Amino acid sequence: MIGYLKGLIIAKHPPVLLIDVVGVGYEVYASMNTFYKLPEVGREVTLFTHLVVREDVHDLYAFVDVQERLLFRTLIKVNGVGPRMAMAILSSINPDEFVFCVENKDTARLMHIPGVGKKTAERLIIEMCDRLKDWQPVGGVAKSDEILSADGNNTTRDAISALVALGYKPQDASRAVAKINVIDLSSEEIIRQALKL
Repeated sequence: MIGYLKGLIIAKHPPVLLIDVVGVGYEVYASMNTFYKLPEVGREVTLFTHLVVREDVHDLYAFVDVQERLLFRTLIKVNGVGPRMAMAILSSINPDEFVFCVENKDTARLMHIPGVGKKTAERLIIEMCDRLKDWQPVGGVAKSDEILSADGNNTTRDAISALVALGYKPQDASRAVAKINVIDLSSEEIIRQALKL
């Protein structure tokens, strides 16, 4: 599994991005929500990813933050919603607004999303309602660059990965680590402090 990419933006052709990671060009699909937050071509970016493997294709989807990827992964578990429709949803509505619509059973707003009819909107509300109970607004969660660039040797990333392996949700692990002054700390010490939080 490819967890994230850190490299230079070579080209932007929505919904496809070309990222140069140490001389290897990765073509990734990204939502418009992510496109709006990207730096210019030629600048470095860190994107969280999700790899979809099928018989005839390997598609890599990229997200500007952990929360958007989490929502994507939750969406593709809904009956009848594949990766392409999930990306269409994330391109048409920001994650916090989508969660608000689900919580308030706003089928009318969801039906404005291309490809989402009344039945799909109702299914999204029914199947996603329980899964989004612990949702934290995107604005309150550390962004990927803040998490991964907090130190020079990625001890922060290692600590978050370890917390997730221990069973914590990615957003909870990221939020806990974001509260810690990680400078000069080992990943083990970051994990200890995060567990106390």
